[in-house]
Amino acid sequence: MTSPTPQAEPRAALFDVDGTLTDTNHLHVTAWWEALRQAGHQVPMHAIHRAVGLPGGDLLDHLLGEDRDHSEDDRLSAAHDTLYATWFDRLPALDSAADLLRELAGTGWKVLLVTSAKDNELKALRRAIDADEAITDTATSDDVEEGKPAPDPVLHALELVGVPPERAVFVGDTVWDMKAATRAGVTCVGLLCGGIPRGDLEDAGAAAVHHDPADLLAHLAHSPFARNGPGAWEPPGEAAE
Repeated sequence: MTSPTPQAEPRAALFDVDGTLTDTNHLHVTAWWEALRQAGHQVPMHAIHRAVGLPGGDLLDHLLGEDRDHSEDDRLSAAHDTLYATWFDRLPALDSAADLLRELAGTGWKVLLVTSAKDNELKALRRAIDADEAITDTATSDDVEEGKPAPDPVLHALELVGVPPERAVFVGDTVWDMKAATRAGVTCVGLLCGGIPRGDLEDAGAAAVHHDPADLLAHLAHSPFARNGPGAWEPPGEAAE
């Protein structure tokens, strides 16, 4: 009698969405800039860009200070959401984003989205990516007490599929993504398509950096996604001589 073939241990590929799979960071910058301007706050766009990726309340803390008048937070967030929603029907996915998710799902990875996007926004983003069949589940900042850069969203995503941190790779484009993944004990890959410099991503914990989803897809065999296979990826400084 032939013994059953043992099942491979599950692996999780975790992805941020804005700036990682969709070219939307600068749309968020514009929407937040206008929402803040309407409320009398003059905040430079470069500062807003560095804050994109944080949940709304944390983003406002980062830009306006935690000791501000919080009574206008809901109005600011609502203004941002209304402005951003005007692009819902034409949000652009980054090149090869869907192909990357399908490739990973097709080779046994559980693909999860880990994002600060709210429900309606996430639906629009998923339509733009157009790879729902490859996505196992989603984890948002609304599911946990603290959003990125706390590890909570990443750990929650892992709980959804029962995968330990050492069997996961997180892909994101901001320092908040890198910090959240690193604090959760997950290897992280940074993408430059969100507009954050390579050095900042590496300083925040990125084990590898690629230009965009297309570049990562083209080099999967030499990325952290190959670490458990033949010719596996080796972290910088640990490569064989």
